[in-house]
Amino acid sequence: MIYKLRLPLTILCFSLLFSGCSSSQLTDLFSSYYQQVRDAKHAQQQGNFNQALKLLPEKSEFDASYNLYLLEQGRLHYLVNQYQKSENAFEHAYQLVQEENNKAKIQLSKGVENAKAIMSNDNATRYDVPAYEQSMLHSYQSLNYLYQQNLSAALVEVRRANLVQESALNDNKNVLYQYQQQLLQQGVSEQNWTNNLPSMDNTIGEIKNGFQNAFTFYLSALLYEAAGQSNDAYIDYKKALEIAPENQFIQHDVWRLANQLNMLNDITLMKERFSIESLTEANYTSAETGQVVLIFEQGIVKSKSEYSLNLPIYTSHNDMRFYSVAIPSYANYLTEYSPARVSFQEESFYAQDLVRLQSLAAKQLKEDMPMIVSRQIARLITKEEIRQQLSRKNGDIGNILASLYNIATEHADTRSWSTLPDSISICQFSLPKGQQTLTVNINGIVKEISVLVNENRKTLITMSAIGQNTDYQSINL
Repeated sequence: MIYKLRLPLTILCFSLLFSGCSSSQLTDLFSSYYQQVRDAKHAQQQGNFNQALKLLPEKSEFDASYNLYLLEQGRLHYLVNQYQKSENAFEHAYQLVQEENNKAKIQLSKGVENAKAIMSNDNATRYDVPAYEQSMLHSYQSLNYLYQQNLSAALVEVRRANLVQESALNDNKNVLYQYQQQLLQQGVSEQNWTNNLPSMDNTIGEIKNGFQNAFTFYLSALLYEAAGQSNDAYIDYKKALEIAPENQFIQHDVWRLANQLNMLNDITLMKERFSIESLTEANYTSAETGQVVLIFEQGIVKSKSEYSLNLPIYTSHNDMRFYSVAIPSYANYLTEYSPARVSFQEESFYAQDLVRLQSLAAKQLKEDMPMIVSRQIARLITKEEIRQQLSRKNGDIGNILASLYNIATEHADTRSWSTLPDSISICQFSLPKGQQTLTVNINGIVKEISVLVNENRKTLITMSAIGQNTDYQSINL
């Protein structure tokens, strides 16, 4: 018997979904991002950064994940000191972010994307670069400019990084409330879905939100000081200290500039908050010495995985049924790193944490969960309606086709900037001027660094430790 399918709705849906799709776009729909970048991440973990570049999944400018591809590319070019190529990739990614932030253009361009997402999954929509990734984009771009001897352009980037965090702080609560209300309208109480979520609390730790990053504020303060803008530097050192209050190097910087700028109220507050003895023990730059600042990156952030969440959902016919929706999640643990140790002659200095990007990523995902669950429910209800229509019109064949399609496309959006470091820490101290040799022990690997110290100036060293690979760059500020 030959079945003649009367499926105008199916034809419309599938033509909408697949029209103009490239092979990479179809890959996004049916394959998780983790699977796509697994080989590239493995090469990065082995320290083969050029190989990782070659293994990145190719994306065109029409792909929903093209901006993410540019971020991965920019990071890997940075790791092999290809600063101009990294700059170009990040600049292109930034322009795409700006386009997405243009509300009028979003409304015009997102219609077809959202329709595709309703029929498939969130991977069909343009990757929405979260605030912590945007701030890291600008932070790395500032370092690209800095290592190309362009301090003024580097300062523009750190200002952009700070603006991202300020905007996120203002917008976050409104967006969260909007999607919480949408879930209630869909008949799903917060308790129904939050109790069944995989925990990420161990990964998140004590951080307050998923977008404020002490590293970006510290880097901007460092560059402001290099440009002679002490007041701006002081403001951002204080912001970094608010996020990372236990970091004694930042405490010393705030104390030093508070005294230099005669901030009497802040000096009084710091005396009450911190041990004055530890603050005054700082090895400050003085005559015949200069300060060395080391920024250490360790590891790589983990990728998101997919988790099935069972929810009681009311269909359009007001029937309550339990459905399984696919959501992204992070592993509920942090990789432990020994603090980097820097030795000079008989002295040793230990790095202190600035940020765990893995924690920011998990916190951001947790904050986004109402939006993710709400979209998944809307998608599930729509797909179920279509399945029922096809079943009524075409019997078992329509039901089977729709069910198979729904299973094939039910994937969580596991996209994230996966080549970022996991942990960033800092160490700083004063050394005699001239060419000096430091011994660094990081992740059990010992490396000697030759550094030129200028009198009453700072020397910045950035070091990346990934697996057994360690590399560094230095510049006199």
